[in-house]
Amino acid sequence: MKKIIIFLTCLFMAVGCSCTNNKAKDAVEKYLNDYKGLSDNVLRDIDELVTKEELVDKQKDTYKEVIKRQYRDLMYTIENEKYDGDNANVTVKITVYDLYKAQTNASKYLNEHQDEFLTNGVYDGSKYLDYKLNKMRDIKDTISYTIVFKVIKVDRKWQVEQPDEETLEKIHGIYNYEKK
Repeated sequence: MKKIIIFLTCLFMAVGCSCTNNKAKDAVEKYLNDYKGLSDNVLRDIDELVTKEELVDKQKDTYKEVIKRQYRDLMYTIENEKYDGDNANVTVKITVYDLYKAQTNASKYLNEHQDEFLTNGVYDGSKYLDYKLNKMRDIKDTISYTIVFKVIKVDRKWQVEQPDEETLEKIHGIYNYEKK
């Protein structure tokens, strides 16, 4: 009896393990959940991104807060999967904060209220960055996009291919939808 239980447990574990990434959509869900869960890799990428920006420490903290909020609050639904052998396209609808709108509105405000961003009569870019980052942090407007992720099977496991720049801009909420 004990051998049967051990055999069934091993069989269950083997079947369970082989099914964990058996569909292309599983790889996409993991990819997006890494953003939502602020995985170690995502946090490292955020730190690298913010470090490259010419910001003072307080601005860096605000920028990190903006990005983390964007990722945590990202919502998605898998809409479709299409397979072609070891290649698949997974269609996803995502909803993110419209940071593009926040940036555009901040730029318009700057153009209409330049005197608010002066220090001793000279344009102070730091004041504008504070303003823009605060608008990005406080935005509540969201936007939805449909994204098709390309997924490939490597060693019997589905993996999301590196998304193109437009897809990443949509995930980050900074895609310029007005250029269409």
